[in-house]
Amino acid sequence: MVRRLLGYTVAIFVILLGWHITSLVIGSPALPTPIDTIPMLQRYAAQLAPDFLTSFYRVIVAMVIGTVIAMPLGLAIGRTPKLDAFLAPILYILYPIPKIVLLPVLLVLLGLADAPKIVLIAITIFFQVLVTVRDAAKAVPEQAVLSVRSLGASRLDIFKDVVVPASLPDLFTALRISSGTAVAILFFAEAIAGRTGLGYFIVDSWAMLNYPRMFAGIIVMAFLGVLLYEIFDFAERRLTRWRKVGQ
Repeated sequence: MVRRLLGYTVAIFVILLGWHITSLVIGSPALPTPIDTIPMLQRYAAQLAPDFLTSFYRVIVAMVIGTVIAMPLGLAIGRTPKLDAFLAPILYILYPIPKIVLLPVLLVLLGLADAPKIVLIAITIFFQVLVTVRDAAKAVPEQAVLSVRSLGASRLDIFKDVVVPASLPDLFTALRISSGTAVAILFFAEAIAGRTGLGYFIVDSWAMLNYPRMFAGIIVMAFLGVLLYEIFDFAERRLTRWRKVGQ
């Protein structure tokens, strides 16, 4: 933990230093220095705090929904050749489509509240988790399955004790990677529709040409992404302790 905190401290210092130097070199009000921006965090804390909680709620609920639906389906597809042969072509067609294009449709169907934003992120996470878990399930060595089966394990035991644990590391890798995608989609959704959330705060600041305020919102949104990454990293360490034992 101390090493992790030290690493973040050094990283923040390097980023702030690079940001400050770049701002001085460019010399544009559109890129304020950290010295001008950081006080805005305290000045607008009363507005940033509820916007942060709103954005965090939207993205975490969406990621949970997308994962809960995608994981069992991905495991089933990965371990059932006939099902994989039927659904894989559909998956290959739908996966590359940028899900952000669905935002106008969702806004018409679900309104401007939380629902369209949550559904849009959930759809994106669903496909990313589905593809990753499917590939992880297919990659489970048959020797591992046969060795457990020879001990009298049922299909459910094999699924629960072999396939699921073997797929968990890939699942959490997908979640850590997709957390950045989820925050990016959240920004677009909040910027386009609604009057709450960090995305709206950032775009509203940009419209007022208040660039230090805008960058304060960007800092908080960056913190949201880091927090999500750390949550999934912590969950992986807790749920895959057997990897340390194996090592």
